[in-house]
Amino acid sequence: MEITFDGNKRINASYNGFVIKTDQPESAGGGGSAPSPFDLFLASLGTCAGIFAVGFLQSRNLPTEGFKINLSFDWDEKSHLVKKVGINITLPKDFPQQYKAALIKSAELCTVKRHLANPPDFEITAQA
Repeated sequence: MEITFDGNKRINASYNGFVIKTDQPESAGGGGSAPSPFDLFLASLGTCAGIFAVGFLQSRNLPTEGFKINLSFDWDEKSHLVKKVGINITLPKDFPQQYKAALIKSAELCTVKRHLANPPDFEITAQA
């Protein structure tokens, strides 16, 4: 993955033929032309849980119409960190209730969430 500077507060990530654009909001000196890196981080939690949950539904030929996930965040003003993420799944219409616990467990398998529970070590270097 290559991270490049695109002027002002715009930072892009190029990976596997995709360019993921980020910017800071105007209130933080950016142009608000793209999500902030932190917004993408939060979105990765929801989309990751979503792909695991949808995979569960599809593997059992269960309905997906109406399925969605809403995330909520408890923000700690002192540390400037999220202290709790709520993941609320809206079940599809006519969803068989006997699968509810298993669907929740499938969303908990999200790789992004699992990395937060067991964070990697970071090594930052610089070169000319």
